[in-house]
Amino acid sequence: MNPALNHSAIPLLKSVDLLVVGAGSAGCCAALAAKGAGVKSVLLVERYGFLGGISTGVLDTFYGFFTPGDQPRKVVGGIPDQVVDLLDAAQSAFLRPNTYGAGTGITYNPEHLKAVWDRLCLAAGVEVLNYSFLVDAIADSSGRITQVVLCTRNGFVRIEAKRFIDSSGDADFCHWAGLPLEVAGELEPAQTMTTTFRLAGVDLDRFQQAGGKKMLMERMKNDDTLPRKAGSAHAMPIPNCVSTVAVRVGDLSGLDSWSLTSAEREGRRQALVYENFFRKNVPGYEEARLIGLSVGIGVRESRRVFGDYRLTREDCLSAARFEDRVFLCGAPIEDHRLGQDGQEETAWAYIPDSGVYDVPYRTLVPAGRDECWVAGRCFSATHDAHASCRSMGQTMSMGQAAGIAAALSLELDCSARAVPISLFQDHLRRLGVPLEPPQEVANTAAKAWKENRKTNLL
Repeated sequence: MNPALNHSAIPLLKSVDLLVVGAGSAGCCAALAAKGAGVKSVLLVERYGFLGGISTGVLDTFYGFFTPGDQPRKVVGGIPDQVVDLLDAAQSAFLRPNTYGAGTGITYNPEHLKAVWDRLCLAAGVEVLNYSFLVDAIADSSGRITQVVLCTRNGFVRIEAKRFIDSSGDADFCHWAGLPLEVAGELEPAQTMTTTFRLAGVDLDRFQQAGGKKMLMERMKNDDTLPRKAGSAHAMPIPNCVSTVAVRVGDLSGLDSWSLTSAEREGRRQALVYENFFRKNVPGYEEARLIGLSVGIGVRESRRVFGDYRLTREDCLSAARFEDRVFLCGAPIEDHRLGQDGQEETAWAYIPDSGVYDVPYRTLVPAGRDECWVAGRCFSATHDAHASCRSMGQTMSMGQAAGIAAALSLELDCSARAVPISLFQDHLRRLGVPLEPPQEVANTAAKAWKENRKTNLL
């Protein structure tokens, strides 16, 4: 509870069946899944003026849909497929070959994705409240959370709800509810933060003729002016435009406004260093110009909830199976951190034989709670497991699962921990969510997925 607030002086704005806190890829999928499963009133609250969170404000590629390796397999389905289909119908997405060992990516135009999230939520009947962020959670006499306080452009308001999904990324709901949390950086260094940026005026043909990615990596490695001597610079679904993931900002907190202010400033400074490097040193980039920075710096980890189960490194690397699985992950552990020399180093660890592991439902349920779920990067996992299961393919899958769980909890009038797993999994399968390790190689599966599968484009 936030001791600075006088709850009795804050007006009750409305009551809903389900409140989803944070409209990133996890929150949007949670709200859509809940409405699709029959929840009457769903309110999705978001601090920015658009939906999508990191998917639209920072990045431009979905990872986690496919396993890495020479024979990638598709491990994500359901609502995430609908999102990609709409982007594909707008000619705003393409499959990008395996990059940095993370597997095939789906690169998209993030401005079009904002409209896709809008379109899906409007069609489903999800109520959206932008420019609002959660600043408190209110419990009844039994300790059950029944209301939250939002800070909006209209002042503080209270929202009453029967169920809650925390997809804030920073576990804001769980923090204000006083639930057990782990703060990144307390036990091991938190992953670095990244400001992404976009360049226009790039001659990609000239770049490829000069050696492409291999040439770029060599020139970055040999340039002592760069804050990080690695990263991604890839074509967008926009002619002559490139998006980058190169900036690295470490040793700052994503939970402190002063620290974030410093991180944002440093991220912008580094982006200009890279722009200058590209123009002076990389063939094809001579006329390139910076045309956009991420809306905010990308925070990889901040708080993680302690759930009824914590996903571990051993679970990931042993391709663990769980009876209460609700989605799959084949992504490697990808841990971005600062080395002793101050340069970023990325530690990779792969699931043997390009395998996959199950993610159990219990990682989405805060320990001992009846009324709430978590989805996205604040779910219940150790640092290493989180570094594998934080791709947007998986965060969308988490949101989808949490939304269906909330719908079943409301329909059956049962607690989060009492949702019948077999009924839950049947619902997921009907949506097209794979719950068994896939066998079909994705160079065939992706073609069938794009050309033959029938999806309602709303």
